[in-house]
Amino acid sequence: MPLKFELCPGRMIGGSNPCFIIAEIGQNHQGDIEIAKKMIKMAKDCGADCAKFQKSELEYKFNKGALERPYTSKHSWGKTYGDHKRHLEFSHEQYRELQKYAKEIGIFFTASGMDEMAVEFLDELDVPFFKVASCDANNFPYLELTAKKGRPMVISSGMQSMATMRRVYQTVKEHNQNFTILQCTSAYPLDPEDVNLCVIAEYQKEFPDIPIGYSGHERGISITVAAVAMGAKVVERHVTLDKSWKGNDHEASLEPSELTELVRAIRLVGRAQGTGIKQMLPCEKACHVKLGKSVVAKVAIPKGTVLSMDMLGVKVGEPRGVSPEDMGQLVGKAVTEDVEEDGSITPRMVDGYNNKG
Repeated sequence: MPLKFELCPGRMIGGSNPCFIIAEIGQNHQGDIEIAKKMIKMAKDCGADCAKFQKSELEYKFNKGALERPYTSKHSWGKTYGDHKRHLEFSHEQYRELQKYAKEIGIFFTASGMDEMAVEFLDELDVPFFKVASCDANNFPYLELTAKKGRPMVISSGMQSMATMRRVYQTVKEHNQNFTILQCTSAYPLDPEDVNLCVIAEYQKEFPDIPIGYSGHERGISITVAAVAMGAKVVERHVTLDKSWKGNDHEASLEPSELTELVRAIRLVGRAQGTGIKQMLPCEKACHVKLGKSVVAKVAIPKGTVLSMDMLGVKVGEPRGVSPEDMGQLVGKAVTEDVEEDGSITPRMVDGYNNKG
């Protein structure tokens, strides 16, 4: 199974590829398709890679009792929970309209399929990848059905244990090689103490052959940037046009200026991550020429003298001499010319010195 794969047409994730940034619109569109389009445009303008929604077929996601439950929250769009959810749910035709709009402005478009029938619709819609919400991460019949569709998958892991996530990994892997798991804590907004970024490293050890990401619900952008520095290859953040709007998710969402800054910071961190190979870089050579230290003579050393450690010191020297890390190689070897006190000991002065160059 690949550590990197094509999540969207022409867009690889994992390895040294740039972090993939998902702007989770969810249902923050207030049930208004024109607001939804403005949010897609906002995601594009802020530099996100993908605008994502949440698609439900309500009679398949909720039973009758859940839909008929009274809903009196200040965030309610109806007298019952079913009325509330129907207000926020776009039709199939509206999804096609939103998908077309996203394609026109040049941003990837997908949705979380919140039940099996929603997955069937999104497959028909030909989304580039399926997002599995945390509430379905332990829904193994759903995972198997979704994995068998063959599209890449992004799986959030809120509310789950490591034992469950090992089973998720094995279940999906059996049918689909291209998926990523996101560390997530399902609280809105999320307190820093509950983020648990260290799980990213644990997932990297548990599942070393898939990219690992982060789905955040905290306020601000700093923690998400830290997740990228820890190796997250996909990040997802809820977005909004106004945090004061009705809805549970707005408070944990990013407004346009915050999303812009998040994208900028993630791209900066991406540039800074490098290759993992530790070596002197070209940009360091000027400093090395100016301040790099060499082996020097603590005392005057006549030609033919066999060197001992007490004759040698380390200073910034001119000309440049033997590197301090090779000082031990000089001991027991004779100098081929006189060396003045405080003078640099260069490779050509030492008989039999194996100069690394």
